[in-house]
Amino acid sequence: MSRSPWAAAALLVTAILAGAQERRPRIDVQHYRIEAEINPSERSLSARVEVRFVPEDDISSAIFELNNALNVSRVEDGRGRPVSATRSHQDFTERLTFPERLAKGAPSTLIFHYDGRLTGDEESPVFGIKFAAIHPDFAYLMYPARWFPLSGYTTDRFTAEMKITVPAGFRVLAPGIEKVLEAPAGKATFAFEFTQPSFPGSLAVVRGEPARISAEGVTTTLYFRGANQEMAGAYGQEIGRAVAFFTGLFGLPPQANLTVVETEAGAPNGYAAPGLIFLASSSIGKQPNLRLIANQVARQWWGMLFSPVTRAHIWVTNGAARYAELLYLEHLSGPAAAEAEARDLYVDALTINDVPVLQAGRIEDYSPEFWAVSASKGAAVYHMLRYVIGEEAFRRLLKELPAKHPWGSVSTEDVRKMAEEVSGQKLDYFFLQWIESSGAPEFKLEYTVYRTQKGFRVVGKVSQDLDTFRMPVDLKIETEGNPETKRIEVVGTSSEFVVETFGRPKKLILDPDNRVLRFNEKMRVAVAIRRGEQFAEIGEFNEALKEYQRALEVNRYSSLAHYRIGEIFFLQNNLQSAANAFREALNGDLDPPWTEVWSHINLGKIFDITGQRERALNEYRQAIRTKDNTQGAQEEAARYLKEPYQRQRPQA
Repeated sequence: MSRSPWAAAALLVTAILAGAQERRPRIDVQHYRIEAEINPSERSLSARVEVRFVPEDDISSAIFELNNALNVSRVEDGRGRPVSATRSHQDFTERLTFPERLAKGAPSTLIFHYDGRLTGDEESPVFGIKFAAIHPDFAYLMYPARWFPLSGYTTDRFTAEMKITVPAGFRVLAPGIEKVLEAPAGKATFAFEFTQPSFPGSLAVVRGEPARISAEGVTTTLYFRGANQEMAGAYGQEIGRAVAFFTGLFGLPPQANLTVVETEAGAPNGYAAPGLIFLASSSIGKQPNLRLIANQVARQWWGMLFSPVTRAHIWVTNGAARYAELLYLEHLSGPAAAEAEARDLYVDALTINDVPVLQAGRIEDYSPEFWAVSASKGAAVYHMLRYVIGEEAFRRLLKELPAKHPWGSVSTEDVRKMAEEVSGQKLDYFFLQWIESSGAPEFKLEYTVYRTQKGFRVVGKVSQDLDTFRMPVDLKIETEGNPETKRIEVVGTSSEFVVETFGRPKKLILDPDNRVLRFNEKMRVAVAIRRGEQFAEIGEFNEALKEYQRALEVNRYSSLAHYRIGEIFFLQNNLQSAANAFREALNGDLDPPWTEVWSHINLGKIFDITGQRERALNEYRQAIRTKDNTQGAQEEAARYLKEPYQRQRPQA
C-alpha cells in the first residue's frame, strides 16, 4: 500500500477525521498510573492503567485511542463499576459509555485492563512507522504507538507513574525519577514518577551496559547495539555539545542529562520523550547526524517543556525543532551553512503551497505533507521572523517563550504576543500572511534610474499575485561604488518605491539574501524535483517522472532533473532511456556538481550491463577525473575500474 503526497482527497479525509476528533466528548487527562509486564520472549505486554481525568463538559461517554494489537478485557470506573466499552479498529479507539453522567469539572477515574503482542509488524496508528516493538533482546514503546489509552494526542499534557516488570537481566528506561522495586524471582520491576505535566509515556527495555559520555558538562547515556556501539562516543560528544548550545539559546533544559536508545529500521529516525531520545539503527551513521541530533535535543524544550495547545498550533514546536537544525549548523559551520539549510527548508515548505500552517494538524501525522507544513514551513516562519524583528529580539523570543510557559501549552497567539513584546513591533500582518493564509509570492521588479543634484534616484515597482501580502523586503542596489541596501515595504499586488543613492545604480536585487519564502524560476525547479523525489521514495515512479518533467519545463538544462529521470529508468531496467537522461544531465547546468561524477558512474554501469566494457571504463575514468567524492563516488568508480558492475537480479 502506498500513499501519494499532495493528494487532495487524503487531505480532505484527514480534515473530516480531525473535525470528528474535535467533536469528541472533551476531557482533560491529568495523570496515569501504569502497571505493565513486558515479556520479551513472547513479545507481549499486559497492563493495568488507571487514568485520572476531568470532564470539560457534562459527559456520558469518552473516547480513548489504543493500539489495535492490544485487547481490552475490561474497563472500570473509580468505584469498581464496569464501564461499557466498544472497540473501533478503523481509528484505533475505545469508546466508553459511563454508568452515569459525569459532571463538568468533577475529577473522575477509569481503569483499563488489557494485553497483547507488539512485534512491530502490526498495523501502526501512524501509517508505515514502527513506534512500538517487543523483541527477545530489546523493546521500545513510544507515545505515538498508543500502547496505553490516550486522549488529546500531542496536546493533553499529563503526569505519570509507571511500574514496569521485565525478566531479570533486562533494564527499563523511562522519563522520571527511577526506583527499583522488589520483584518475584526471575523478574525485575522498575518504577518511575514524572511529576510535571508533559508527555512521559515512552519507555525502552534494554540489556547490557551503556556507554556514558561526558561533554560540555553534560553526561549522555547511550544504549547502542552491535556495530553501532562504536559510534556511542561520537554521538555522546555531539549530544553534549548540542545540549550546551541550546541551553544558551533556550534557557536551562528540563533534564540536564539525556539517555539515548537505539531502536531499529522502520522506526522513526528520531523520537524525543522527556529526557529520552530514540534513534533508529539506520539513522546512526559513521558520522553523527548533526541535523537529527539538533532536532531531537531541541524537542526537550519545544515539545516536552511546552507544547501546542491544539494540533492547529503544532508548527510552534515542530517548526522550532526544524529551525534548531539551522541554528546548530550555523553555530558549528557559519552563515554559509545556515544559508544552504534555509534554502533546503524553503524548498520543503513550498512543496505544499495551498495549505495554511494552521491547518497542519489536519494532515496525516508523520506524512511528507505534515512535515512540509508543520516543520519546514514552520521553520521558514521563524527564519523570516528573525529577519523582520532583528537578531537581538529573535534571541530574546527563543529564550523567553520557554521561560514563560514551562510545563504548559502555547498557541500561535502566544508566539505573536511575545514577538511583539521583544521587538516593539505590531506583527498581526506577518502571522496573518504566513500562519493563517496559504501561498507564497513571486516578485517582479521594474525600475527607472534618474540623476539628481545629490546623486541618483531609483523609482520602481514590485509586483506579485497575493492581494493580502505585506512584508518588509531588502533591496540591494549595486552601484559604481559600494553597494547599498534599503528596506522597502511590499504591500498588495503592486508596491511602488523610491530610493536615493549616492553612486550610480548598476543593478537592483530584491531580497538578495533570499529571506522571504517565495517562488522564482530556480525555486520552482527545486520544488518540483523535491516532489518527484518524494514520489520516487514510495515507488510512485510515474508521478515522480511528471514532477521531474515539470522541473524541465521551467529549466530544460536542469542536470538534477535529468539525473533523477535517469535513476528511475535505471531502476526500471529501461537502460537506453536511462543512458539518454544521464547524458542530458552531463550536458546540463551541473547543479549540483555531484551530478557529473554520478552520471559518469551510472553510464559506466549501463555499459557494463550491456557488455561494452571499454566504454564503461572510459566513464569510470571520467568520474575519477572530476575528483568529486560525494557519497563515496571515487571509491565506487575505482571499484568498477577493477571489476565490472554486476546487476543484481531479482530473486525468484
